[in-house]
Amino acid sequence: MVQQVTEVAEKESKDTRTIVITSGKGGVGKTTTTANLGMSIARLGYKVALIDADVGLRNLDLLLGLENRVMYTAMEVFEGECCLDQALIRDKRWSNLAVLSISKTRQRYHLTRRNMEMLVDSIRARDFDYILIDCPAGIDVGFVNAVAPAEEAVVVTTPEITSIRDADRVAGLLEASGIYEVKLLVNRVRPDMIKKNDMLSVRDVQEMLGIPLLGAIPEDPNVIISTNRGKPLVLNKKLTLSGISFENAARRLVGRKEYLVNFEQPQHKGLLKRVQELFMGEN
Repeated sequence: MVQQVTEVAEKESKDTRTIVITSGKGGVGKTTTTANLGMSIARLGYKVALIDADVGLRNLDLLLGLENRVMYTAMEVFEGECCLDQALIRDKRWSNLAVLSISKTRQRYHLTRRNMEMLVDSIRARDFDYILIDCPAGIDVGFVNAVAPAEEAVVVTTPEITSIRDADRVAGLLEASGIYEVKLLVNRVRPDMIKKNDMLSVRDVQEMLGIPLLGAIPEDPNVIISTNRGKPLVLNKKLTLSGISFENAARRLVGRKEYLVNFEQPQHKGLLKRVQELFMGEN
């Protein structure tokens, strides 16, 4: 792997945007976001590489229907058992989309920040336009390794107090790591609950975290169906509102002007006040 990186470092390569998809809290939809944003960007004509940085618990290949094609991972690349091009799995529907898993088992967890940086440098040299890194849950060594080579970040949260608190912590850690280009994606939004003042609105969440809003994704049972079928929502012939929202978020991420999906604001601010007081009490 060291020899590969040394060789490709001498080649001229175009600018590649490296973006980590993170949250802090598990189960908020980071992997679903990575799969749908990556697929949408690839469909716009860009060359995209997706890295599943969750060591031993990879799921990104499942969401893309590529689980049977993963023969090698980044660990085999580092150990010299295969080359990087063998570990980069091309999507069978869009050849400009590739997926790389870091590892299959936790027992082989010896990835370092330097390893991750070398890996991403080598992928950049293959003229990818975008590299999206699916960050593992939590803020331990997995998080540190995943954000090390990133220049930008998308923080995924749901409109729940616990998720918002974790997102706030992660935003601070990203800034401490030198990542200042951060955008927010609010997932699993329930407009009906917002109207009843049982859930914070997207605007409330964005204003509390102080992060520019990339997009908002409504709750959708089709996410489970698409996961089981290994087919991202954005590939459905008849897009649901969540699929449209993911596509719009992807377009905004690449710099195209798209309107944000507008969810109605709650009539009262009792819930918002409670959450704000919670955050103020922590400071």
